[in-house]
Amino acid sequence: MLQPASEDFRFPIRVYYEDTDAGGVVYYANYLKFFERARTEWLRALGVEQRALAARTGCIFIVRGIETQYRRPAALDDSLTIRCQVSRLGKASIDFLQFCERGDELLATGKVQVGCVDHATLRPRALPPDLVLALAPLAAAPATD
Repeated sequence: MLQPASEDFRFPIRVYYEDTDAGGVVYYANYLKFFERARTEWLRALGVEQRALAARTGCIFIVRGIETQYRRPAALDDSLTIRCQVSRLGKASIDFLQFCERGDELLATGKVQVGCVDHATLRPRALPPDLVLALAPLAAAPATD
């Protein structure tokens, strides 16, 4: 059963050598991996395991769009926190705001639009009602698509 959350989800990340580039800082594309992991773990914390959801409803999620801003670099062994918020809950999509922080310092931000599609046809479909119920209290804006 899905559990509604009451505030931003926070997910800890440690920067490993594999996350860094030749300059010794986190390679820019790895922030997208960090954001993906945090969104996935947030859904899991709400009671949504994506393979089970696909088997039960035929629904899978795809990233439709992403915008990132990089402010400061993270480096090897840094302890980071990824925060997630729902900025808009659509009929067939969810917009997330994500923040990568090192302590109180904001390192990167992301705006991610995730679409819900039918696993067999890859055509848009409505979000499962139980997921909408869990996320609706967290959304800054109501369904518009």
